Amino acid sequence: MKGGVGKTTTTTGLGSTFAALRGERVIAYDANPDFGTLAYRIHRDSDRTVRDLLADKEVHSYSDVRSYTSQARSRLEVLASERDPSVSEAFNEHDYTAALRILEQFYNIILTDCGTGLMNSAMAGVLKEADALVLVSSAAKDGARSAGATLEWLSRHGFDDLVKRTVVVINESRKGSTALDVEQLKSYFAERTRAVQVVPYDDHLAEGDTIDLELLGKPAQRAFVELAALLADDFPANVGRHAPAPGPSPW
Repeated sequence: MKGGVGKTTTTTGLGSTFAALRGERVIAYDANPDFGTLAYRIHRDSDRTVRDLLADKEVHSYSDVRSYTSQARSRLEVLASERDPSVSEAFNEHDYTAALRILEQFYNIILTDCGTGLMNSAMAGVLKEADALVLVSSAAKDGARSAGATLEWLSRHGFDDLVKRTVVVINESRKGSTALDVEQLKSYFAERTRAVQVVPYDDHLAEGDTIDLELLGKPAQRAFVELAALLADDFPANVGRHAPAPGPSPW
C-alpha cells in the first residue's frame, strides 16, 4: 500500500540473483499501472513495452518475446510497462493475464513488480495468479503499518493461503536503522508469514539507478541470495511459474 519502500529494488535484486545463480530464464514483469520504473533499474536494450508485446499476434518463440525485453548482465530480463502518457487505457487484469500466458511458456521464474494499489484491476490478476508473495516493508513504523495492513487486507479478501506463503523483506533503505527496530519488525512479521529477510542498507541500492549485483556490498549480496533461497525452498517440484515483489507474482 505504500510507495518508496523498495519494491522495485527488491524485484531487481531478487530477479538478478535468481538469473545469475540458477542458469534459467528469469524475467521481471512491470505490472504497475501508473508508469512503473522497473525497466530503468537495468541497462535497457529495448524500448518496447508490454503493450507492444500484447499487440503482436505472431509471438511463437522465445526469440519473439526476447525482442520485447531488456537483459541485465546478470541475465535477468525485464518487460517494461507502458510509459506513454498518451495511452489512455489503464493496464488491467485482462492485460496482465494475457501477457503472463505468453511469458510462462518461455520463462522458468516470473517476478511481478506491482504498484501500490490493492484495488486496481491489474492487481486482481496478480493475486489470482501468484504462487507466492514478497511483501516489502521499510525499516520504519509507517512502512511496517502499511505492510501489516496489506496482510490484513489479503486475509480478509480470501488470500489466506497466499499470506501463508509470503516472505517479508525489511528494506533498510536509510542509514541508521537500529538493530532493536529491525528485530521488533522481524518478530512482528514472523508471527504472520512464512519467513522474513532483512536487506541491509547499501550505497549502490540507495542510488536508485541501474542495479549491478557486482557493485553491491557483501551484506546486500548475501541478503538477496538468502531471499532467493527462502523462495526456492517453496518452489513446486517441477519449478513451475512465478513470484512478485512486493505484491505477488508467480513462478
